[in-house]
Amino acid sequence: MPKAKKTRRKMKFDYNKDRKKLKKRLMKKANPRIENKQLREAWNPRKSTARNLQDMGLAYDPNRSLPINKDGRLGLNKGPKVTGHIVTKPYVLNQLEEEANLPVKDTKTLSSDLIQYVQHMIREHKEDYKAMARDEKNYYQDTPKQIKRKINEYKRCHAQHYEAFVASLAVPVAP
Repeated sequence: MPKAKKTRRKMKFDYNKDRKKLKKRLMKKANPRIENKQLREAWNPRKSTARNLQDMGLAYDPNRSLPINKDGRLGLNKGPKVTGHIVTKPYVLNQLEEEANLPVKDTKTLSSDLIQYVQHMIREHKEDYKAMARDEKNYYQDTPKQIKRKINEYKRCHAQHYEAFVASLAVPVAP
């Protein structure tokens, strides 16, 4: 009895596939790179994900670590349930807390074209947003509210430059 065509097609070897690359891709998926430095250094590849996180004092499943009790909602809460697991790597948690408490510098900036556009509008029209909307340099036909939003963004991102720019406008130019 002859074989079906589909089963025979599956048994053919595909010479166009690179088996080495396929294996690498599978291994990369099975063992992803841990981006966080503290977690990567404390990670034990022989242990499961849940066990590694538990050793570091982190939760694998937040629903298990902080369960919502029906009795607690009714006001019959008898106190927190304490699990008996010992944290063997508390330094990871401390390092993560220190890193989280570091102040973050605002790196948002605006393009030089947008800065020139906003400075031109302020130089020509001061605070008149309707006149700014009718200005010939308003190529993108921004509405008065959009222009106001761009000016406020410039004030927020480049506060020192804005103050210096406004101060230079206030000084009268000697003829």
